[in-house]
Amino acid sequence: MTPPIVSADIAVVGAGPAGLAAAVAAAESGATVVLVDAGAQPGGQFWRHRPETVVPVPDGQGHHGWKSYLDLRARFDAARHQGLITYLPGLQVWMAQQNQPAQGDDAGFTLRTTPTVAEAASDRSAAGARTVVARRLVLCTGGYDRQLPVPGWDLPGVMAAGGIQAFIKANGILPGKRFVIAGTGPFLLPVAANIAEAGGKVLAVLESSSPTTWLPHLRAAAGVPEKALEGAEYAAVFARHRIPYRTRSIVTEVLGSGSLGADHASGVRTAKVDADGSVRPGTERVYEDVDVVGFGWGFTPQMELPLSFGVETRLDTDGSLVGVVDERQQSSVPGLYLAGEVTGVGGATLAVLEGLAAGTAAAGGSALPQKTAASEKTTARHRRFAEAMHRAHPVPPAWQDWLTPETTVCRCEEVTAGEITEARESLGARDARSLKSFTRAGMGWCQGRVCGFASACLGAGPGASPTAESLSSAAKRPLAAPVGIGELAALDADYEDPTNSLLKGDRA
Repeated sequence: MTPPIVSADIAVVGAGPAGLAAAVAAAESGATVVLVDAGAQPGGQFWRHRPETVVPVPDGQGHHGWKSYLDLRARFDAARHQGLITYLPGLQVWMAQQNQPAQGDDAGFTLRTTPTVAEAASDRSAAGARTVVARRLVLCTGGYDRQLPVPGWDLPGVMAAGGIQAFIKANGILPGKRFVIAGTGPFLLPVAANIAEAGGKVLAVLESSSPTTWLPHLRAAAGVPEKALEGAEYAAVFARHRIPYRTRSIVTEVLGSGSLGADHASGVRTAKVDADGSVRPGTERVYEDVDVVGFGWGFTPQMELPLSFGVETRLDTDGSLVGVVDERQQSSVPGLYLAGEVTGVGGATLAVLEGLAAGTAAAGGSALPQKTAASEKTTARHRRFAEAMHRAHPVPPAWQDWLTPETTVCRCEEVTAGEITEARESLGARDARSLKSFTRAGMGWCQGRVCGFASACLGAGPGASPTAESLSSAAKRPLAAPVGIGELAALDADYEDPTNSLLKGDRA
């Protein structure tokens, strides 16, 4: 069965801070908008909250920037009421292409969607799919937690730091009782604070970096004083709940126990490290009776859809692959705009500013969005802060030394560090695509979203950083999300439909 077609002037993918802002700005500029989002309600990961069917009026507890969300949400709801925004929640885009008619950026775009796994588990799976056709497209796909493997990280009870926070926000309960949070970056602070405020015990927060790394960047930090206020709030929570915050510290191994052997995380072995991440001998320490271990090493932009269009990319300060945009947030592909994490991880405030610019520009065609001097300065300040944050909290260059040959890197396909190293040294597999071919790393259910960065680093070699080409090959895939065989078969059914030109001339 061919999915119904929804048409609009502009399609926006993602309803987080950037996507919500882009949809609102485009609608308020007079354009019709289709907003597609994998979530069940607006807000994305940053403003994730309890189901509104359960808590109709969320109070914003545990959120920052909640006033900004309420403002955008009110404008979003008003635009929906006026018929300017069509909202399609619970759908993920599995194919996106530019239409063929050669009319500049008015050629348009076609998006194929499918229900998310959660929606497909309900009774709405078959009826939920839509085909979206729009003149212009704004991609605000966000990002996800970057992960680095350590021995034992594949045990049940180990979660991404963002996964823990999302669990708390969405359910109002904790996934365990006693936690250790480790990695690098300011994001560790709200995760630990949310756990403590929800009634959990945080045994330690382990930060691989040091506060002194901010010294060269004090001017950039001073430009965003609200971040210091947030930090003071977290410091108060840490003091109130007596949460140890240990710098230049890492988890070297997740320990397991259980009736069937090491079948669940039960503790961690930690150590102090030098500035490059090298372990200092004799500094080992063990934390016991741990329910959940949370890791967070920054964020990886979700680049599958931008890469499917062949947008120009670059390596950001933190080593992430991001899209290149101009002052209007337009990518190198005419009519395609990017906003939020896909242009560089910089926080919700920056994502909102980029979304507003992208939505206004997409609705106005060639005209520049009307920016005030204040908004331009705010954007510049937040971009400088983001760069400073990445430099102050880098992935430690020596992290590969923490691994043993038996350490699992790709959890889906159970590929070890030793197997990847062997493929690199013996077979010359030094990029993510070659490693996937020789070892199956990144070939499983998550398609390299969890192990892609780590595999690319291991392919580059000890202390080396992956190239943009390697990261691009890890993220570029013909299908951006799991899709049913029936929806693939429907491509042939509407191949001759004049409104669906995405397959014409290329059925591969």
